[in-house]
Amino acid sequence: MIRRIDLRGSHANPRDVVPRAAMDVADAGERIRPILGDIRSEGAAAVLRWTEQLDGVRPPALRVPPDVLAEQAEALDPAVRAALLESIARARRVHADQRRTDTTTVVVPGGTVTERWIPVERVGLYVPGGRAVYPSSVIMNVIPAQEAGVGSLAVVSPPQRDFGGWPHPTILAACHLLGVEEVYAVGGAQAVAMLAYGIDLPDGGRCEPVDLVTGPGNIYVTAAKRALQGVIGIDSEAGPTEVMVLADSTAQPAHVAADLISQAEHDTLAAAVLVTDSPELADRVDAEVARQLTETKHVERITEALSGTQSAIVLVEDLEQGLAVADAYAAEHLEIQTRDAREWAMRVRNAGAVFVGPHAPVSLGDYSAGSNHVLPTAGSARHSSGLSVQTFLRGIHIVEYDENALRDVAPHVLALSSAEDLPAHGQAIRARVGDPGADTGEQA
Repeated sequence: MIRRIDLRGSHANPRDVVPRAAMDVADAGERIRPILGDIRSEGAAAVLRWTEQLDGVRPPALRVPPDVLAEQAEALDPAVRAALLESIARARRVHADQRRTDTTTVVVPGGTVTERWIPVERVGLYVPGGRAVYPSSVIMNVIPAQEAGVGSLAVVSPPQRDFGGWPHPTILAACHLLGVEEVYAVGGAQAVAMLAYGIDLPDGGRCEPVDLVTGPGNIYVTAAKRALQGVIGIDSEAGPTEVMVLADSTAQPAHVAADLISQAEHDTLAAAVLVTDSPELADRVDAEVARQLTETKHVERITEALSGTQSAIVLVEDLEQGLAVADAYAAEHLEIQTRDAREWAMRVRNAGAVFVGPHAPVSLGDYSAGSNHVLPTAGSARHSSGLSVQTFLRGIHIVEYDENALRDVAPHVLALSSAEDLPAHGQAIRARVGDPGADTGEQA
């Protein structure tokens, strides 16, 4: 089912080994352009019209009333409530340690630079609601924003026909457990546009525009984030989810197969890749995938993902070559199931998150490890990080120099302003300290 790629003895560029699923964001951008324009000009009426047209349901209200959030939290299955609370506690513990502190550097006597960390004022958090329900994504978006000190949070999630036009009850319950009361029954590109532009609500309230939108979504959400970047900040352009497993002969085939299947469960475009130096493991994983599929719920979806060009079993000469493939691929999720797994994990340069050893599957990170599961996809882990407290903070430099400190550095500022042919820059210095001398290279 899963195709084989044999790199043993090959000098192929590792970046070209496993193609990713095709996702035409530019084409999606053309499709959503009318949505963005309508919402900018018409506001709530356009949001409701496009929601009804695309989701097949008209929500009772755009903003979910607080009592509906509370009711859904009250109705939670006790086991699900306990699991959500545990996930919240672990994620809060990890993200609290990511808080930044202000630092002041004394550059010279009388001259300091202070870096202050200021939270974004208002953020919009997107929670998907397509093939699956993701209360875990509520946790992963909300907690780092709260720990950063963001003062105003708005959650958006698509309305569901099966639940009276509100978002999924478990998503609403998770919002209530986290203390989030501003929740909207809007999804897709129309949700991103609503957050970016702000709208007056039919009931007389208002959704104020946000400064930043985070959270994964489908291709149309991604296209809207791309189109509106600049009006809003965004965390990333989320592509189809992906897992790469770097394994040797010590890995358990049943573990590897289960982890490939679990990622393929997300979407038909999901990528599941095994990189191994053990042909025997490759054969046993293939057999395990076939066996486990007979016991799996979403067989058609998983089978399509595993048989797609984006999924593969890659045979390598040794783990050094395997690590090179992993770094070139820069997976959203990278599992290391080898001897000395932690040593190999600490050598990884490019990955959204790394899961070490036989007892740290991606599923753990999705829910209850304490780490964040909103991670860079499509190779962007080569230059980007997953969602964290840092996502919601801005560093601002505060520069303080007294007259003596400015006078001391003035010749250097004047020399550089002259070199860049920006004499008014130099004049701004002279206006304060006069002409420090002719040896600056700039004439009076």
